Amino acid sequence: VQLQASGGGLVQAGGSLRLSCAASGRTFSNYAVGWFRQAPGREREFVGAITGLGISTTYADSVKGRFTIARDNAKDTSFLQMNSLKPEDTAVYYCAAGFSYSKDSYSYDYWGQGTLVTVSS
Repeated sequence: VQLQASGGGLVQAGGSLRLSCAASGRTFSNYAVGWFRQAPGREREFVGAITGLGISTTYADSVKGRFTIARDNAKDTSFLQMNSLKPEDTAVYYCAAGFSYSKDSYSYDYWGQGTLVTVSS
C-alpha cells in the first residue's frame, strides 16, 4: 500500500485543519489506519486509529474530543479532522496502514511521508 498524506499547514491556535491520507495499491478496507505525529526533538507518538471498515476508532488522551478520524473506502482515503488546535499539536503528522488496529507504531507496515502542521499561539 502506498500512502500520501496532505493537508498540513500553518493555523492559529483554536483553528482547524483536515488532513487526508490517500492510499493506492491494495484493497484499502483490509487495513486499519493509524495516525501518528512527531514534534521536533520528540519521539513519534500515537494520535488515533480507525479499523478497516471504519466501525471503531481510538484516540490518544491528548487529542480526544478535538480530533476525529474517518475514512472513505470508496475513495481509498482516510481523514484526520483536527479542531481546537493548540501550539503543542505542532508536529509532522503521519498516516500508516496495517492489518492490526493498534496504538503501536510497529503494528503498521506502510507509512506516508508526513505532512507538517504548525499551530501558532
